[in-house]
Amino acid sequence: MKKIEAIIRPEKLESVRRALEQSGYPGITITEIEGHGMQRGTVQQWRGEKYKVDFLPKVKVEIVVVDKDLEKITQTVLESAFTGGVGDGKIFIYDVAEVVRIRTRERGERALV
Repeated sequence: MKKIEAIIRPEKLESVRRALEQSGYPGITITEIEGHGMQRGTVQQWRGEKYKVDFLPKVKVEIVVVDKDLEKITQTVLESAFTGGVGDGKIFIYDVAEVVRIRTRERGERALV
């Protein structure tokens, strides 16, 4: 099993959510976060004054998938979160040692579906 952690633009969240649901993975965790990558924030203007915003709003999407679905779900996130601009985000993939469904005590892949 793998955990996919995607840092995406907030405005792409609904697109990613819909695409994941259509691909068979409606179970996701969303966290609103702030951060920056290589662009180191941005300069914005408000009432004629310029100011620097160091940390930009982002959304972290977390999904745990069975190994056979990893590439399909990764591609789904890539395609639905893509704008082609700086700040589109990153995808991190981790190994998951075990999953336990609390209600039924099922373990492993059975706990995911």
